[in-house]
Amino acid sequence: MTSHPTPPRTGAVERLMRHDRAIVLAGASLIVLASAWYTIAGIGMNMTATEMTRMAGPIGEPMQMGAAPEWDLQYATLIFLMWWVMMIAMMTPSAAPAVLLYTAIKRAGPERAKAARFSFCFLAGYLVAWAVFSLIATGLQWGLESIGLSDGPMMTIRSKTFAGCILIVAGAYQLSDLKTACLRHCQSPARFIADHHKPGAYGALRTGALHGVYCLGCCWALMALLFVGGIMNLYWIAGLAIYVALEKLLPQARWLPVMTGMVLIAVGLWVVMDAVLRVF
Repeated sequence: MTSHPTPPRTGAVERLMRHDRAIVLAGASLIVLASAWYTIAGIGMNMTATEMTRMAGPIGEPMQMGAAPEWDLQYATLIFLMWWVMMIAMMTPSAAPAVLLYTAIKRAGPERAKAARFSFCFLAGYLVAWAVFSLIATGLQWGLESIGLSDGPMMTIRSKTFAGCILIVAGAYQLSDLKTACLRHCQSPARFIADHHKPGAYGALRTGALHGVYCLGCCWALMALLFVGGIMNLYWIAGLAIYVALEKLLPQARWLPVMTGMVLIAVGLWVVMDAVLRVF
């Protein structure tokens, strides 16, 4: 009687690595939850986001809260972290399909043993792109406060005319060809990964960063609306995050960016006209 060799026993690590997508999804979810909690807690500010949301005023008319904080290296770093953590909480959910698809592709290829690790590299590259945006947003916030167009304590535009212009610009960008081209890349992660895939950890980081650049090109004007509604206004944060996810996850709804652009332009014109009429 011929004896058959006993198959090697699979270790706990090997069994765990079979669930790469679950590991990546759980890790991404923890990142989102931690970022959301930190954002709501106020990210080191004197007030929580909940308190600032409760005290928010109409567009261009923030509640007066005394003197603005002094800008130094420590405060600038805090503002940068505020922007970046908020972007992580807002943008990671809409990037999850691309990250999970990347995991599945890696799992099916020659680098399957490192699929989860490379997927986190992909996500890290994506978030680095939004770190660059956060750095630019920090500089813009400092500049607007320096010339008196932004209220320091409430972190929102204090000019209705300027706020209306931002709404109009954001609406016009929604209708632009550049917006459409970037959104097409974000809505088709399979095609994007096929076109830009590179091997190794650095390749994963690079591919994720490039995906973040396209996402940034798609969403930067919408994120600029936080200056209008209040950077720490939870209604605007949640609303924009949900809208961005809908744009990316509903590629068949081509009317959505167009409708949003027209609405933003209309609201912007109304805000500007209201500010002009108040002068007279």
